[in-house]
Amino acid sequence: MAQPVYIPVDFGVLPGWSEDDHAAALGAFARSLDALAGDAGKSVTGAKLHCHCRAASDLVTQGAVSNAIAHAFFEQRFIPHRVAHEAKDGLLTGYYEPVLEGRRTRSETFSIPLLRRPADLVTLVDDALRGAEGVKFTHGRKDGDRIEAYSTREEIECGALDQMNLAYAFLADPVDAFFLHVQGSGLIEFENGQRVRVGYDGKNGHPYSSVGQYVIGTGQISATDMTLDRLKDWLRADADRGRSAMWVNKSYIFFREIGPEANTATLGAREIPLTTGRSLAVDAGLHALGLPIYVSVPGLTHAGAIGGQENGVRRLMVAQDVGSAITGPERGDIFYGTGDEAGVMAGSTKHRGNFFVLLPRASSEMPGK
Repeated sequence: MAQPVYIPVDFGVLPGWSEDDHAAALGAFARSLDALAGDAGKSVTGAKLHCHCRAASDLVTQGAVSNAIAHAFFEQRFIPHRVAHEAKDGLLTGYYEPVLEGRRTRSETFSIPLLRRPADLVTLVDDALRGAEGVKFTHGRKDGDRIEAYSTREEIECGALDQMNLAYAFLADPVDAFFLHVQGSGLIEFENGQRVRVGYDGKNGHPYSSVGQYVIGTGQISATDMTLDRLKDWLRADADRGRSAMWVNKSYIFFREIGPEANTATLGAREIPLTTGRSLAVDAGLHALGLPIYVSVPGLTHAGAIGGQENGVRRLMVAQDVGSAITGPERGDIFYGTGDEAGVMAGSTKHRGNFFVLLPRASSEMPGK
């Protein structure tokens, strides 16, 4: 696949750069440290990025970091680059962590299972590249010395894996369960009030297909009227119709139980802890995980929780996650956090915008060296 063209620019070109909360961005950047350790020996960029991330982590560990210190940190250690490609700009959407009521045992009401990873599921590509442009089948089933396609969403929901006893929790609403798969993580609230976090642990390997685009394409909802809540209502209005529409997306996610809410964080690619409004899902085949990316989305004025103002969202984020629908040089998915309010904001985010990727300087290239 063609790599993006990075064109260096001055920090002054970045809209609203001086007004951003750089200390918050530095804290988010530091959370990538463990995930970047493995990249340090693979490339020059990986080594530089890990070095700067370690310095950020040291600053954060030492105590409160002022905005001025964080601002200087990024300007001294990175060079911003515009991302050049065929289109004029990119596309930004949003995702979040839903909170869903669940049970440990199946009942008439709670009958939709969450499945753990099957023992015969084989990962064919680095999971961080599962959304990369050009990647098709990411997982398969091991059958002796052969790898074959795994069961589709329809086949799994019709019982193809029932004999494996993979279910460890049950949800009430098939539509909520479907969008838990789309988001990739969630909190399950059990009858005793305990909230348990679940996260991505592999998929069946089939390419992701957008149900929203399918519904738009069949003329059920117009593109201008499409929101997450509108789509959910349409899917629930006719159970058979909704099930058939969701089966258009053959991709199916397996979840692992991470632990109690209080002791865990929402995890992105390579188990990077995510930060609301600062973590960005990108095409990791085009942009290295851990890169700081300044995002300018002029039309995104409704996102108050992540800094949406009259001029839109303009802030430094960090490439810390991936998604099967996130492909291309300026395609990003903003993490909005946990719960219904985050879901409303994420579900109504679909805006044109631009990336300015901050590439790390070598130590010898830093000012004063």
